[in-house]
Amino acid sequence: VQLVESGGGLVQPGDSLRLSCAASGRTISAYGVGWFRQAPGKEREFVAAINWNGYIVKYAESVKGRFTILRDNPKNTVNLQMNSLKPEDTALYYCAADKENPYVPDTSATRYEYWGQGTQVTVSS
Repeated sequence: VQLVESGGGLVQPGDSLRLSCAASGRTISAYGVGWFRQAPGKEREFVAAINWNGYIVKYAESVKGRFTILRDNPKNTVNLQMNSLKPEDTALYYCAADKENPYVPDTSATRYEYWGQGTQVTVSS
């Protein structure tokens, strides 16, 4: 499966963005999907993840209540709705797909076999 992220940009604190992860080559419903981010000089960190049917989701504490992960299997996409953005949300955001265990969303980047190239999110006044 190939993954392509989109929707990033430059926004002000408090604004919203919706990131999309579009899959091609295979149906995304066969995979658990996670969003991760990496800021300059920092390690890649978990943001949110969703299982194959969308019934189970997990969030990092830092985004809980502000971000929502949703999947649209007919459109072969997984979206990350980001509200109340903060400067500390600035990072390169990646989506990733987990084929081996799509039933329970995983927070560890090492469990994901497929990765997109990332989309930049910058939150600044």
